[in-house]
Amino acid sequence: MTIADKAVLVTGANRGIGRALLEEVLRRGASRVYAATRQPFTHPDGRVSSLTMDITDARQVRHAASSVESLDLLINNAGVAVYDDLSDRSAIEHHLAVNFFGTYDVIQAFLPLLTSSRGTIVNNLSLNALAPLAVIPAYSISKAAAFNLTQSLRAQLAVTGVSVHAVLTGPVDTDMTQGLDIPKASAESVARSILDGVAQGHEDIFPDPMSQSLSQSWRSGAAKTLERQYSAVLDTAL
Repeated sequence: MTIADKAVLVTGANRGIGRALLEEVLRRGASRVYAATRQPFTHPDGRVSSLTMDITDARQVRHAASSVESLDLLINNAGVAVYDDLSDRSAIEHHLAVNFFGTYDVIQAFLPLLTSSRGTIVNNLSLNALAPLAVIPAYSISKAAAFNLTQSLRAQLAVTGVSVHAVLTGPVDTDMTQGLDIPKASAESVARSILDGVAQGHEDIFPDPMSQSLSQSWRSGAAKTLERQYSAVLDTAL
């Protein structure tokens, strides 16, 4: 899809990759952009509408969905990453509440609008969905679950015309990676690559140098092959 003249919603739009995505869809000519944040948010561009929405609050999510008249592109960007060592179950539950169930609830709330427009869902995940990073295992678990959700929705929603994309980011220069002395992509370059990937129809988008180094092997690898085979089974059943 192209962004020009489209209605777009970005969760976690007040900072980091979310803020960069907000600015990029405006630059590409979106007609309306819904900026979903936990606290009220203002933006000088008249095309931006603020949605106060904590994605872990199902009632807030449903209320926000009721205030949106039409939607072409939903970008699930809001997330959390906290260091842990798997010794505390609550850390896993917290990450799942935000990164998995929050994403799920937002999709379900806005799916009728996206089905009507034959729109697009983009879930901003992480390379940690493919392999865990030992210092943030709860985060990695939640992103792996969200990736499986993305793949499942991709297969199930194909018949409706709704496309579903996974963004598998490497290190990005945001608040989440403060203190890590490693090469990082800028949020702005990642935002551009995400929207380019959507425009080019890539199911799985690798938007930064580290992730791009794995893209070819992923797309031709066993896991992606199996996903396609399972999707074909569903197509046959339908």
